Formats: sequence, C-alpha cells, structure tokens
Amino acid sequence: MTPPLPPEVSPRPSACPGLWRIVAARDGGICRIKLPGGLLLADQADAVADAAERFAGGVIEATNRANLQIRGIGDDHRGLVEHLLAAGLGPRDAAGDDVRNLMVSPLAGLDPAMVFDTRPLAGQILDLLESTPRFHKLSAKFAVQLDGGEALAMLEHAHDLWLSAMQREGRIWLRFGLASSLSTSQALGAVPVEQGLALVRAVLERFLDLATPEQSRMRQLLQVCPVEHFLEGLPLQIDTSSLAWQRPATTSAWLGVLPQRQGVALGVAPPLGRLTPAMLRGAAHVVRQWGDGSLRLTPWQSLVLTNLNPAHAQPAREHLAALGLLCHSEHPLARVVACTGSSGCAKGQADTKADAVTLAGLLHHGAPGSVHLSACPRSCAMAHTAPATLLARAPGRYDLYLRDARQPGFGRLRGADLTPEEAGAMLDLPTEHLDD
Repeated sequence: MTPPLPPEVSPRPSACPGLWRIVAARDGGICRIKLPGGLLLADQADAVADAAERFAGGVIEATNRANLQIRGIGDDHRGLVEHLLAAGLGPRDAAGDDVRNLMVSPLAGLDPAMVFDTRPLAGQILDLLESTPRFHKLSAKFAVQLDGGEALAMLEHAHDLWLSAMQREGRIWLRFGLASSLSTSQALGAVPVEQGLALVRAVLERFLDLATPEQSRMRQLLQVCPVEHFLEGLPLQIDTSSLAWQRPATTSAWLGVLPQRQGVALGVAPPLGRLTPAMLRGAAHVVRQWGDGSLRLTPWQSLVLTNLNPAHAQPAREHLAALGLLCHSEHPLARVVACTGSSGCAKGQADTKADAVTLAGLLHHGAPGSVHLSACPRSCAMAHTAPATLLARAPGRYDLYLRDARQPGFGRLRGADLTPEEAGAMLDLPTEHLDD
C-alpha cells in the first residue's frame, strides 16, 4: 500500500473528490471512498462511521456510483486518510484511486437471474485499472460497467464502456457498448466471457491512443472518431451476430426483502442518501449478527445486506428502521432524490434536502427515485434522467421537467417557478405516471 500523501498533495488535479484529494465545499471538505464493486466490510463500515465523527461533522453520503463520501471534513486531512487506509479502504497505489470506477450489481454472485458470477472478472478489471500506470491517466469520471444479467441492476447510468452477459448455445458471451447506457443503446459486438479482461484492456488502450487531452470521456472521442474506426483498432475478434439480442428487464424493487439464490437480502436506504454514523454502525452490527459480515452499496444511494436467513429478515428490518433507515419502497422519502443543495454547495440555488422533505410529504404516488431535486444543472445526485426533475432557480423555487425521450436534458418543461408545494400538487396526479 502506498503511504498516505501529504494533505496538500494529490495524485493529480481534478474537481472530483477522492481519498487523498479532499475537495472544499460550503460545509467543509469532501472525501470520496471508492468501494470495490460497492463492497464494504462491517469493520470498514465502523471505521467510516468513526472517521465521520472524529474528522468531520458526522455526515456520510451514499453516492449514485455505489461509493461513500464523508462531508464537513475539518483540517486534519492526513489523520482522516491514515484512518481510512488502516481500514483497508485505499487503492493498491495512490495514483490508481481515481480510476476505480467499476459498477456491478449489488447482488453480483447472488442474484437468481444472473447469467454468471461477475465478481472474479470484476476483481481482475479493478486490478488492471489500479496496477496499470497508463490507465491512471483516465479521467476520474471514466467508468466501466460489468453486468452479469442480474434482475437487480442499474441499466440507466451511462458508462464509457459497458459489458453485459448473455448465454448463447451453452456459452457465455459479453456484449459491449461505448459511451452509452444498457437501457438505451444496442451492443456494438460481443466476445466470449473468457476474453472480457482482454476486451477492457484493449478498449482502454485504444481510447488513450486516440483521445486528445480535451477528450477525457468516450463520448467526446466518438464525436470526432467514427465508432467503426475505433473498433477496427481493437486486437480482438468481435462477434456481431447477436446485436439484436435484448437484455431481460430488471426489477424496480431495491428496498425491502430481495431474493437470492440462497437465503435473502435486505435493501435499505438512508433518507435522501445521507447516513449517520449510528445508521452505518447499526447496519454493520446486523450483518455481523445475521449476515455475512459485509454490506453492498448500490447506485440508488442505498445499502444491501446479503446472505440473511429468511427468519432474520424481519428483525433486521425492524432494527434498521428504528435507526431511521428506509426499509420499504412505499416510504414517501424513497420517492425523492436530492443533491446537497445550497446548505453545503456554493453552486446550489436552493436547499434541496429541506425542500425534498416537504415535497415527499405531498406525494402519494411514484416509484422509488421517481422525483429528483437538483440545486443546479449539474445533476450531481442522479446520473440518469428521472421521471420528474425539479431544477432550482432560486431559494424555494423550481422549474419542473418531465422525462421525454424526444427532448434532451431533463425533458419537457411542465411548470416554471414553482414552490415545492405547487410542484407536489402537480406531481401527485396519477396522470403524471411516476409509477411507470
């Protein structure tokens, strides 16, 4: 393990928080802890809770990339980093911290619908990213998704490279796509699963060979480089016979009791993505007592507790609900997603966290995560377009957009300069289809 760097030193400049790069915000510093495949051991959860209390103001956030971040950090950056490294929460090399951006299903290896267990290949991909110096040049936002065909999976997030498993004639293949999401794009080709690691390496090498410094993401490169030209340079034989294959639909249920191949899992969420140290310690206690000693973070800003005996699911749920965690999808706060807002971010135009609580109390319809409050156009809290988005324009005032595939950005403008109460009255109509 590389020793901690001085707090004023970062592996490289970036606006994104990292483990060593603690970014200043209105409410203090932000440290992002990237988790391998979203995995957090119980002892590590306790360490994060301790760090949030010792070195910050006690605010821990679950991110939409299945990571954690601590907010409100004071001046002792070195102490914080050393504490987290001692818990095993750092990369193999400091320069590899930024590129540990690999998304898998929260139920990887456990989901009844999976085509194959992605965990071994995911480990190889993470090792490749962390141990290859050339790949440390990738943007801190450059991201890869490995989909094993699980029912519990996030398909709407765009990735620079995605791989998705399918079975054909008794053999497992990995379809892949570039600068897109699994839900909106067709695959460009496929390789046997045994060549999955070679494909990732080849795509990353090809990207770095072709991209200019200004083209930090795959979508920027493909605006000037025909995708056919990109693919021609890959030193692999790409199969194109299954491009029309459609991935089976995923489940929208990520809270409550979730099926596994053996036993059950329990999905819980901190209100509006914010964990208290007590919540995180409580979840760690539950998985030690009744689970497998680990937690899995999700792209829905939630946690999954895996490998529970079905008989223990209800007492686990009751214990976590008593700590303030949301344990079922019908909870009003499960319907809304909100960024930090003006209370913690200088770019925020409104206190989205407080307004989200007001709005949630007015909604009686809507699937989990169906309404997104964003304090500025950057949309930090959600990596895809929600069915409904409230974009802040001033304190307590929002423009309401409804998702529309025919329109870019947040979608179709439904109402302008609305209060949360006015937006809530409009959104609580079944005709707005927030349950879709």
